[in-house]
Amino acid sequence: MGQTLPKPALRPFLPADVPVVAAIFASAIEELTGDDYSEAQQEAWMAAAEEDEFGRRLASDLTLVATLDGSPVGFASLRGNDHISMLYVHPAVSGQGIATLLVDALEKLSGGRGATSLTVDASDTAQGFFAKRGYTAQQRNSVTINDEWLANTTMKKTLGAPQ
Repeated sequence: MGQTLPKPALRPFLPADVPVVAAIFASAIEELTGDDYSEAQQEAWMAAAEEDEFGRRLASDLTLVATLDGSPVGFASLRGNDHISMLYVHPAVSGQGIATLLVDALEKLSGGRGATSLTVDASDTAQGFFAKRGYTAQQRNSVTINDEWLANTTMKKTLGAPQ
């Protein structure tokens, strides 16, 4: 008989989560983006997790934390009613539906707040994930983080009526 896997849960971000979500952020960048970004780009990107500023940024958005057995394994943030500002999942649970759970929730929250569409500035690593969910590329962007240029793509999804 197979072992039952723990079911992921969602909860609101709490100030005490900053160290663990900062670690998830750094681990996800370090272990999941190497095919798309150079080591220097990854290091610059990871440096954005300075805890005080990172915590303020997460608290200023609507941030959800995904947990397995009560331990955080991913997080996502909604800025305003219509922009996913962050989506990161720990590499140990990548591909297990955590990102899908988080984005499903943000899409529902966004629609519930009256948004008719949702945008995200998707990393090259995340672009395929969002495309499979019905997001379409709108424009390519180059952003500077700690003197390194990183590319991403603004993607948009039209939110439909609740099903």
